[in-house]
Amino acid sequence: MKTIYKKFIIILIITIIVIFISLWILVSGGYDKQNKLILFIKQIIPTKIARNIRDVVFIIPDLKEQNRVLNIQVQKYEQGLNGNKFKEINVVSKKNKEKFLLKEFFLPFPRLDLRLGWAATENSKRAHYLEIIGDKVLVISGLGQTIFFEKKNIFNEKLSQKNIPNNLMELLSRKKHELIGIRDLFVEENTVYISLQHKDNNGFTINIYKANLNYDKLNFELFFETKEYWPKYNVFSGGRIESFKNNKILFSIGFAKNYLAPQEKKSLLGKIIAIDKISQNYELVSLGHRNPQGLFYFDKEDLIINTEHGPKGGDEINFNFAKDNKIKNFGWPIASYGEPYPGEKWKLEGKGWFKKSHSENGFNEPIKYFSPAIGISEITYLTKALNAKNENYMIVSSLRAASVYLLKLNDNFDKILDQDRLYFGQERLRDIEYDNENNVLFILFENTPSIGVLKFKL
Repeated sequence: MKTIYKKFIIILIITIIVIFISLWILVSGGYDKQNKLILFIKQIIPTKIARNIRDVVFIIPDLKEQNRVLNIQVQKYEQGLNGNKFKEINVVSKKNKEKFLLKEFFLPFPRLDLRLGWAATENSKRAHYLEIIGDKVLVISGLGQTIFFEKKNIFNEKLSQKNIPNNLMELLSRKKHELIGIRDLFVEENTVYISLQHKDNNGFTINIYKANLNYDKLNFELFFETKEYWPKYNVFSGGRIESFKNNKILFSIGFAKNYLAPQEKKSLLGKIIAIDKISQNYELVSLGHRNPQGLFYFDKEDLIINTEHGPKGGDEINFNFAKDNKIKNFGWPIASYGEPYPGEKWKLEGKGWFKKSHSENGFNEPIKYFSPAIGISEITYLTKALNAKNENYMIVSSLRAASVYLLKLNDNFDKILDQDRLYFGQERLRDIEYDNENNVLFILFENTPSIGVLKFKL
């Protein structure tokens, strides 16, 4: 009887320890958001309850975690524009177990505050972007601060960043516009393009501004005005800019939580358009998008690749071969591999939306979708000529999954042959850019924030 009692006590203690550790991992945020066990626990324990557990039961370890973050922020603040290297580690891929070297350098921008929630207006100003320009790297903060550094400095202990004054705040103030956040940075032919979300008397909107590339000062002016407004702040603005053919650029625009607009050609919401760089005239390229967060144009195949956030799951990678000159429809909100959020389920499904198959309902299928959602962000593409393995690769970054995904494509560009993943822990990956010269991937981590330089094996 005593033996049975002892076993029971041991099992009980182990169970309590496992539950305690699981709860701490869950409420601290230090877990892999693609881990199936943790996702199952999250379904059982509502977010509100988890936060209460964190703030009451785990107050001491939570304070220690806050102190750790604060120490990093103090280091970042004290080093100013040095761009000091503060981390150098090996990252091993999940599937193929390949080893990659990661260096991480400070950026002088304000950090994302996850306690405010990812949909907080203040965090809209914490989304930062980068662009490689020859031997330099240009970076812009969500607040519009512009800096640059010499690309060769990634081999040093600091990036030696330099500030570039710009006229963005002056421009917005003159028009009585409130900055909500930068949404992308793109440079082509010595012209800097940014997408910018602002608020004025008409509500919230997103436009493109441009400036001549000048490392002494950037003088922006309005380049393209969407003339689309929505009444309340939301995160579904899109905003990616990319090169295109015939002297045009591509621009992705989110659906701004207007469920009818993505299927209406008269609206730019939920669309990808091509804008002439001289006349600013535009043409519709594709519709039926939710929140396009990544955009890439592969000129050899005349292929537009875009990524977009699904609702509860269903993040997509979409292929649009533009050479057939047809406007593609990717289905949102009628077709989605995600699920509606609980508060909207009855309303949206009652309209006959959220059908799973795209093709069976007359829409273009994504070449890949992720459920659970990874918080998909930027995408880039490596041709065979750009990697030693002589294979086609897409590189996808993610916010929620804190990862870079390596997706190998077949030669017909209609099938993914292999998928691997590099996981970076408590980070959100906002932007990526591949540097062919040094075979490295620049990654913009927004939690610190910092720039990661990942030495590639491809």
